[in-house]
Amino acid sequence: MASLFHEVSDTAALVDRSLVFIIGTSLAILAVITFLMLFFVVKYNRKRHPRAENPSHEGGRLVETGWVAAATLLVLLMFWYGWRDFDYLRTPPADALAVQVLGREWSWLFTYPNGKESAVLKVPVNRPTRLAMTSLDVIHSVYIPAFRIKEDVVPGMTTHLWFTPREIGSYDLFCTEYCGVGHSHMQAVVEVVTQEAFSGWLAGEAAYQPSGIRLLVDKGCADCHSTDGSPRDGPTLRGLFGSTVTVRAGGVERRVQADEEYLRRAILQPQAEIVRGFAPIMPAVSMTQAELDAIVDAIKSLPGSPR
Repeated sequence: MASLFHEVSDTAALVDRSLVFIIGTSLAILAVITFLMLFFVVKYNRKRHPRAENPSHEGGRLVETGWVAAATLLVLLMFWYGWRDFDYLRTPPADALAVQVLGREWSWLFTYPNGKESAVLKVPVNRPTRLAMTSLDVIHSVYIPAFRIKEDVVPGMTTHLWFTPREIGSYDLFCTEYCGVGHSHMQAVVEVVTQEAFSGWLAGEAAYQPSGIRLLVDKGCADCHSTDGSPRDGPTLRGLFGSTVTVRAGGVERRVQADEEYLRRAILQPQAEIVRGFAPIMPAVSMTQAELDAIVDAIKSLPGSPR
């Protein structure tokens, strides 16, 4: 059956066919019921039949039996379509590319088999990709509309999705489970590239040590903290180093110098001191000592900070 939709993955084609079948069947039933309703309204109009006649019950049981049988078969057929698609979506091929997905307030982190981490989900075209997903804090949900797939990401457990992209391009990935004030910003991009481009990207970046600015994105810091002075859910990092900050700790406000020690403390213990005017929403972030050093150096290098 020719698709009425633009199908960029095998899962999209599967879901679209089931959707067309269910909607088409529903419209056909609606058309039949509407036709019979109008037909009987005209045929048995009061002007044609001013007096009610004794109805005949001959053949009624046969009609009822036929209608129940037809409805039962239709429901079983829809169930079969749904079960077939569900079984396909839950059974990834053994040779699928395995990508670990970590959801956190409010960003995504994708980790590849060689240990490479990325804020973008880059995958090769025409090759199955399997996502093993978990959450660092609250319930999130991976939703890729173009691929017609969605699955909750739950802390303390691992959930799975898989797909085979069929067209090169960039596709949106959203969180569709409300997860806090930064929920609307929890987005990512799925980049589908050729196998050659993907292999080169993965191999070339395997030993790459990201810069502090890149780590601000990869670790989710840039979702709440801008580097250009623009307002977000957290204080901007532009000009932060060396400035004086008013914080609240233990119910008491005090002014502190945003030196290197303060930056490290604010990153590792985000709930210890809350900057005035902002909510205590920053989650704990796991990172190595080298990553922490790189992020602190990046903040110190931003415009407005003393050199």
